[in-house]
Amino acid sequence: MSVVFTDHADIWYRSAEQKAAQYFASLRKQVMEETYVPVLTADIQMWKKNHIHRHSLLSFFSKRKRKPDSRDYHSYIQWLNYTGKLDEYLDRSVSYIYLRDLGKALDSSDTQTRVQRVVADVKNHLLHSNPVNMGKQTELMSLKALYRWAQTKGIESDIIWVIDKLKAVSTHIPQELNAEHAQRKLIKIIIGVLLHVIEEMDDTTLPAERTKRMGEAIRIGYSYGLTYPFIDDLLDSQILTSHEKEQYSKMIRAALLTGSVPELGEWTGSNLEFIQYVHSELRDAFEYIKLQQGKETQKTFFEQSYVFFHAQEIDRMKELANAEYTNEQLYIPIILKSSSSRLIVRSVIGASTDEDFDQRTFFYGIYNQLADDFADMFDDMQNGAVTPYTYYLKYRDQRSDLINPFELYWAVISHLIHHVHHSDIKTREVILNRAINGLKRFKERIGTEKYNEMMEIFASRIPAFNLLIQQMVRKADDVDFFDKLLRDQMVISLRTDREEKEFFQDTVKTVRQQINNLLQIPKHSGIPPMKESLIDAANYSLEGDSKRLRPILTWVMGVNEYGLHAAAIAPLLRSLEYMHTASLIFDDLPSQDNSSIRRGRPTLHQVHNSSTAELAGLYLIQKAIEEQSSLDGFDAKTVLALMQYSSQKAGDMCVGQAMDLDSKGRVLTLDQMNMLCFYKTGIAFEASLVMPAILAQVKGTEIATLKRFAYHAGIAFQIRDDLLDLEGDVLLLGKPIGIDVDNNNSTFVTVLGQEGARKEMWEHYCFAMEALEEIPRNIPFLKHLLNYFVNRDR
Repeated sequence: MSVVFTDHADIWYRSAEQKAAQYFASLRKQVMEETYVPVLTADIQMWKKNHIHRHSLLSFFSKRKRKPDSRDYHSYIQWLNYTGKLDEYLDRSVSYIYLRDLGKALDSSDTQTRVQRVVADVKNHLLHSNPVNMGKQTELMSLKALYRWAQTKGIESDIIWVIDKLKAVSTHIPQELNAEHAQRKLIKIIIGVLLHVIEEMDDTTLPAERTKRMGEAIRIGYSYGLTYPFIDDLLDSQILTSHEKEQYSKMIRAALLTGSVPELGEWTGSNLEFIQYVHSELRDAFEYIKLQQGKETQKTFFEQSYVFFHAQEIDRMKELANAEYTNEQLYIPIILKSSSSRLIVRSVIGASTDEDFDQRTFFYGIYNQLADDFADMFDDMQNGAVTPYTYYLKYRDQRSDLINPFELYWAVISHLIHHVHHSDIKTREVILNRAINGLKRFKERIGTEKYNEMMEIFASRIPAFNLLIQQMVRKADDVDFFDKLLRDQMVISLRTDREEKEFFQDTVKTVRQQINNLLQIPKHSGIPPMKESLIDAANYSLEGDSKRLRPILTWVMGVNEYGLHAAAIAPLLRSLEYMHTASLIFDDLPSQDNSSIRRGRPTLHQVHNSSTAELAGLYLIQKAIEEQSSLDGFDAKTVLALMQYSSQKAGDMCVGQAMDLDSKGRVLTLDQMNMLCFYKTGIAFEASLVMPAILAQVKGTEIATLKRFAYHAGIAFQIRDDLLDLEGDVLLLGKPIGIDVDNNNSTFVTVLGQEGARKEMWEHYCFAMEALEEIPRNIPFLKHLLNYFVNRDR
């Protein structure tokens, strides 16, 4: 559907600008006349009755459970429940989301019914979620929890899609843009869009329709959310040159005015590869959003999107060195961009027009923007960004005409409570809670001395009112919010995840190199020529570009988790890689899988012949046994138990290969595929975990849990292998693709289909993570290994 709105753009913006100017004029009048001060003073005097508690002397001697740091997620929630504060805490938190994100009126009985329903659901989840994760990743932040939730809604495919998309964004984001911030913003927007869609449905919505719309909401949320890292943040950053920014902005503007994303054309900058990815993603996102539009919402979508983009552009062009900006130039674009960014959401989901929502959202936007700009003013000042706060800080002594943004912030709050929400008590409670909470968090973050300095600057004209505000900041309690707790947890989780992932990657790289240095079989002088050629053949296979996952896993568990000495377990590492390489040599034989490439090179039987390959495989198995028998730093009975276990598992792997050969040309059931996969793949992962545990004499219960983890991790790994055989890149894989089809093998893809295989992979991912949670030690390496299994491209 082709649309052209070029002739409408100026009209759209002028109309929105006029409305924003009227709003700003009314706010400015309140600031200049200080009419908001007595109104809010009375509000706060009423509000503080519920938030400043006077404790009797006796209460200080009574046994009270100490309030934990809110960053200790589970303990904090349990404390709220213990003290009877959880219901009120969730009520104000959910009410605020309905007020801010959904644009609802809190004096509506329907809204209150919905709020209470959500509060009950969230409380039930919080109090019944598994607390075994203490010290591990917060349940709400884990991929396992996300996928389990998706299963209850029937939207597994959509969640898998968005997980893959978020991973790709994180991979492509340049360091200057902060991948964690981009992910957090994207997730927040996806959730916001999902909440809007859920609110549009009611009890009469059929389950199939609910599933369809929730799945679409996730994809729409991602598509809309991309505009923040790939338009706003990118144009605000220093990644692009001035010429590139101009070229990029023209492309975005053209898309909004013509209804289609132009071709990238000639790009002369140094960011071509990144821009090609961004252009492709934004084009697909733009087309997907357009597909969701009906005729009645398409014009609204383009109008609000253009106003948002143009206001952002005007704001972005400002320079802090320019001392001549008027108050209108400072504030009107902020009113427009902060309101239109929220108004767009209803149009992207194709919701019908709601004038009350539009009015509330229009007036509300600047409140949120001023709160964010206040919190970020030091970073903005450092970056030379023009916001009302940075501009006032720089020019307040030169420009007596400048509106104080802190005073305007309180005028907006008064306007929202009394003019937009008609002096509603619940709205007053929620907005004042949020305002005081914001100041408390700001003070905690920058310190009392710097905070007082800022208040001297921004509140000197309203001393009596400021005295009351600061009393609330010091003394008021019960003003925290669940979304802030989640935000803090997400920040911590993303940062921890990044640090753990970097440690995982560094460990893999370092240990892999160490293992590579251990593997070559030496050729001692005086050995028969035939043995020398056999060693050469074995070493050829060992030299390939292998991931060395199994010995790496053994090293991490043995050294990092069980405290074994690296040198003491070196023979075990060699034995594992020898056994694994032998199994690959046999797998590749013409009588087996008949593969011509392995580890990026011709297979051993291609270089020599099948007989040599078979003998080299047998030789490696013999060398593996020899290595295990040389584990002389451990108790003999323990080593004997390890060798017995190892020989059993080697036999099981032979059974697995026999099952694989027997299955050729047959259609297998899912149970048969799981069994085949365990014997062919899972056993090797199990051995990598269990053998160091045997040496460390770990308890049997923990070994049993490790086995369960290995079983499901191995199946997840194999399903990813099957998917890569269908859709992988041969250059990345280092082996041919489509070999399973050529050999007429049953795979998880042939049994379940591509989408079904993805779901099954994530099901086993969840089972493996649930097993990992039961292990009485925190092992981030295994979590990231599992993430690698399901996300790898080779």
